[in-house]
Amino acid sequence: MKYFKYLLLLLFLNNCQAQQQPLIIEQQLITDLSKLPIYTKLIKEVNGIITWKEKYNYLDNINMYVITYLSDGLKVKGYLIKPKKEGKYPCIIYNRGGNRNFGSLKIAHGIFTLGRLANEGYVIIASQYRGNAGGEGKEEFGGKDVNDIINLVDVIKNIPEVDTTKIGMYGWSRGGMMTYLALTKTNKIKAAVVGGALSNAFENIKDRPDMETKVYSELIPNYWENRDVELKKRSAIYFADKFPKNVPILILHGNSDWRVKPEQSLTLALELEKHRIPYRLIMFEGGDHGISEHRVAVDKQVFDWFDKYLKKGEALPNMEYHGR
Repeated sequence: MKYFKYLLLLLFLNNCQAQQQPLIIEQQLITDLSKLPIYTKLIKEVNGIITWKEKYNYLDNINMYVITYLSDGLKVKGYLIKPKKEGKYPCIIYNRGGNRNFGSLKIAHGIFTLGRLANEGYVIIASQYRGNAGGEGKEEFGGKDVNDIINLVDVIKNIPEVDTTKIGMYGWSRGGMMTYLALTKTNKIKAAVVGGALSNAFENIKDRPDMETKVYSELIPNYWENRDVELKKRSAIYFADKFPKNVPILILHGNSDWRVKPEQSLTLALELEKHRIPYRLIMFEGGDHGISEHRVAVDKQVFDWFDKYLKKGEALPNMEYHGR
């Protein structure tokens, strides 16, 4: 009995040490942007002096890092962008789209998407998902790799600038699907934004058969044996009732999107209606998958949403039927 108690004590101490281990195991500051192919688009020359173009002046206000962090014991790659100014900031977990190398995060994402958001007063952290960009493991397109974003909730506890009571999530395309899945698995997210989000994998296959032959079947374990079960797991229209009712979701979609048809967000909105989940759906006329035709308007909607529910902590909308 004495040895049994001693063994339990050792296990407890080892567990405590594991929990205290910093989850970010490598953090490399990006210091020189001049070697990037896009560098010439960022700068201008005035009287022989090289400066940022006005719309990129915010690059002086942020620090960008390539990170390696632990997720389920795997070394996973990602990005971290922080304001240079000292302080405590809300955090936004950004979920990339695509699969494998297609859609993987590059420094350009840090500059054009994540950097602008960080400049608004947020710490941004993003995962490449396991198996990508030199990380360990293999992604499952909405399987165990969802843990790679949920585990970021613990990762940011070791980032001094983060206010861990104010966490948002932002995903595009496949990243929108990952956001939907994450919302059913953690109660730490206060507000979410998705764009061009996949919410019905069955319909996606009808529109794009190559998604089944070149993505789903290659990444989802035992796909052909469990096809319908696995696709349903990744389709938010089937689990909208599992969404928390205290997390407002902003859904953005271009109605000329061929990669993920706009009907997917429209159909999901009807499911959210049934279960009185707080959401706002905005369809952008003529918008493609990235809604590139309305980039300024999209950014404003994203900034306003997170400012409202993360920075200001405004009350949730009244989802009960009411009014005269």
